[in-house]
Amino acid sequence: MLQFLLRRTFGAVLILVLISAITFFMFFAIPQDPALLACGKNCTPDALEVIHKNLGLDQPVPVQYWNYMVGIFAGRDFAIGHCAAPCFGISFDSQQPVWDTIIDRFPLTLSLSLGGLLVFLFVGLGAGMIAAWKRGTAVDKIFSGGSLVLTSMQIYFLGPVVLGIFVYSTGWLDKPKYVPFSESIGGWFMGLLIPWIVMSVIFTANYTRMSRSTMIEQLQEEHVRAARAKGMSSRFVFFRYAWRGSLIPIVTILGIDLGALFGGAMVTELTFGLAGIGRLARDSVLDKDLPLTMGVLIFSAAFILLFNVIVDAMYAVIDPRVRLA
Repeated sequence: MLQFLLRRTFGAVLILVLISAITFFMFFAIPQDPALLACGKNCTPDALEVIHKNLGLDQPVPVQYWNYMVGIFAGRDFAIGHCAAPCFGISFDSQQPVWDTIIDRFPLTLSLSLGGLLVFLFVGLGAGMIAAWKRGTAVDKIFSGGSLVLTSMQIYFLGPVVLGIFVYSTGWLDKPKYVPFSESIGGWFMGLLIPWIVMSVIFTANYTRMSRSTMIEQLQEEHVRAARAKGMSSRFVFFRYAWRGSLIPIVTILGIDLGALFGGAMVTELTFGLAGIGRLARDSVLDKDLPLTMGVLIFSAAFILLFNVIVDAMYAVIDPRVRLA
């Protein structure tokens, strides 16, 4: 198991280094001098030279990339001050370390992602299992038909509709906002309840259909029929044998969907006016703040790769054949 995790972690690190290199050199491939973006409208040649020196832009691009990667692990000294590790550079706009800005926004995006993940896994897998258990009945048809309808929904459409009905018209729920978990668990939960539901709708529909089909397929396997032939109860066979086998393809797809989930969290932030990583990414692009844009991109990629390693570990636990391979 340890060797399996080490292989997956090593592969994730290589991918992250490749992403950082491509992103860094793409930023410097644009025709406009990055220092001009930090200099502003009333820029003079002397001010431009000072910015080049302060931000280390007066060195060759390969040297800048090396200093950038070293700064992530060991910190970095700029003319305007020291940037402690992990250092992703200094923002052109705020003149603050990029890492501090990202960490300040990250709890909201993490809350959205994990909350949405729990909602669509609990509801989607539960509905799919019930539909498989009640195959051919009215319950199965309702769940299957509802999942098809919900699959066509989009966050930027469903979000305003839910706000209009449950917040502005009926007043049943408060307008979405972020309250830190450490301050108020209830405020944190109620403030993100609508974004969780809206963000997880599409995933819930997909996992309902997927879990239903895989569960029905597992119920036809020989080992399941053999367990039934031995006199075991249908409920025991369903949860002991069929349910675990149906999780293997679901966990596989979950690793792919984590990236989409993180992207969905960013769209959800913009839809509900929440200040997380998604809004930070948009603002950094609009402001042409290259260090902040690159920092958000690398951080998001690392976050997605980390969750993929976790999913790989879950896959190995469910199916021991993966570890043996």
